[in-house]
Amino acid sequence: MKPKNVLFIVMDQFRADLLFGALADTVDLPNIRALMQDSVSFRNHWTVTVPCGPARASLLTGQYAMNHRSVRNGTPLDHTITNIPREMRKAGYAPMLFGYTDTPGDPRVYDPNDPQLRSYERPMAEFDEKVEMRLDESFPWRGHLAARGYDLPPYSKFYEPNGPDLDSPAFYAKEDSDTAFLTDECLKLLTAMKGERWFAHLTYIRPHPPFVAPEPYNRLYKGKNIPSPCPIDADIAEHPFLRDALHRYTMAKTVKGQPDLAETPETAQTIRQIYLGLASEVDHHIGRMIRFLKESGQYDSTLIVLCADHGEMLGDHESWGKSTIFDAAHRIPLIVRDPDIDAAGRVIDVPTESIDVFPTLLEFAGLEHPTSLDGRSLYPLMRGDDAGDWRDYTYSELEFPQLSAPDRAEICAQMPLEHRNAAILREADLTLVHFNGGLPALLFDHRAKGEAQNLANDPAYAGDVLRLTRKMLNHRMTHANSTLSSFGITSDGPVREK
Repeated sequence: MKPKNVLFIVMDQFRADLLFGALADTVDLPNIRALMQDSVSFRNHWTVTVPCGPARASLLTGQYAMNHRSVRNGTPLDHTITNIPREMRKAGYAPMLFGYTDTPGDPRVYDPNDPQLRSYERPMAEFDEKVEMRLDESFPWRGHLAARGYDLPPYSKFYEPNGPDLDSPAFYAKEDSDTAFLTDECLKLLTAMKGERWFAHLTYIRPHPPFVAPEPYNRLYKGKNIPSPCPIDADIAEHPFLRDALHRYTMAKTVKGQPDLAETPETAQTIRQIYLGLASEVDHHIGRMIRFLKESGQYDSTLIVLCADHGEMLGDHESWGKSTIFDAAHRIPLIVRDPDIDAAGRVIDVPTESIDVFPTLLEFAGLEHPTSLDGRSLYPLMRGDDAGDWRDYTYSELEFPQLSAPDRAEICAQMPLEHRNAAILREADLTLVHFNGGLPALLFDHRAKGEAQNLANDPAYAGDVLRLTRKMLNHRMTHANSTLSSFGITSDGPVREK
C-alpha cells in the first residue's frame, strides 16, 4: 500500500558538497545525514537551470528551461504548463505551500493591476498557500516578531547583523528566525491534520543570502578549518561572460549593512562561516520535521523528498551567488525516502536532474505522466532495477540577467536579449559550456585541472568539442516541447504515440 502523505522540502542555495565533497567534513548536519541513512541519496544530481525562479519552475513543471521559458527571476510562467500541484490534485491531494515558489503570474491571465503581477515571488497558483514567506515580504513572520515584543527595524534592515562585525548575530533569537517560524507554522497545521491525507511543500529561504544568522549559528564555525575558496584561472576570468559576472556578483552583495566591506580572504572565510551556520540551522529544523513524523506515527506513511533549488559559489572561482556556469552553482542534493522501498542508505551515482522529481512524484501517486515532462521517474534507480538507457550526462541552461539599469561596459548589455544565454553539458570527465551570441565556448576536463583550465581551443580536444556540441544539439532536438507533438488527430479521435 502506498504511503499517503508527502513532505517535499526545498532548501535555497544549498550546495551538494555540504553532503558530498569539499565542505562535508566541516559542516555538522546530523539530521540530514540521519535521513540519508534511511533513504536513497543522489550524489550526482543537478539543477537544470538557475537562479531561484527558473530553477523552481523546472523543478515544479518537470521541464527544461528551453521549454517552460520562465528563464529569469520575474519572467512569467505560461499558465497552460502543468505542474506538480496541478497533477497531484488528480490523486486527491490538496498541495499545501509553506513558503514560496517564485512563480511570476502569466500577464495574459491577470489584470495589470493584479498583485499577482507585482512580484516575482508569487506562489504557483495550484498550491494552497498556507504561510506567506518570501524574501521581499514575509508579513506573517514580521507579525510574529512584533507579537513577541521585538522592536522591529525597517524591513530593509532585517538582514543586517545586529552589531559592528560581519558575523554579529541577527536581531532575533534562534527560536524566532525565519527558518524557525516557517517550521513552527508547518508543524502547527500538520499536527492538526493527523489522520488526514496531506501534501506539504516546505520551502526554506536559507541558507540563501543576505548572510546573517541568529546566535549561535552566526559563529558556530568560527575558528574551524573551513576550506578556502578555490581560485579562478586568469584566462577563464577574462572570458566575456565571466568578466561581466565577476563584476556584477560580488562578495559585498551577499551581505547587508556593510557598505565598506573589505573583500579579502578573511572576509570570504567569515561569509563561508555564516553560510555553514545557516545550513546547520536548516538541518536543525529539518530534524524537527522528521521527529514530528516519527512521534506522530506518520514516518512510515510519508514520502519524503529533500532537495535544493540550486547551489552557491561562496567565493569559488572568485564567484558569488548562482548565476554562473560552474558546478558549485548547479550541483545540488537530492534525498528521497519512500517507506515502501527497501533501500535504506543507498547512494545513486548515475546523473540525475531536478526535472526527475516531478515524474517520481507522479509514479508514487499512480498518475500518468503528461507529455510535456522532460524528466524521468527515479523509481527504477531507487528500486535497484537495471537503469538501461538512463542518461550518461546532465544538461543545464543559464540566461544572462536582464539589467534594469545596464552597465554599458558589460558585454551582455550590448547583446540582444535572446542571445544572452548559455548551455552546459556534463559527462563524467568533460564539461562543455556553449554560449550564444558568438561568445567562445569553455571545455573542462575533470581528469586534468577541471574548471581551472579551459581546453576548448586545445587541438587535442577538438574532437571532444565537436562531439559534445553535437550531443548538445541532439539533446535540444530530442527534448523540444512535446506537449502535443506525440498526438495525432485521426478519424477515431486523438491518438498518442508512446
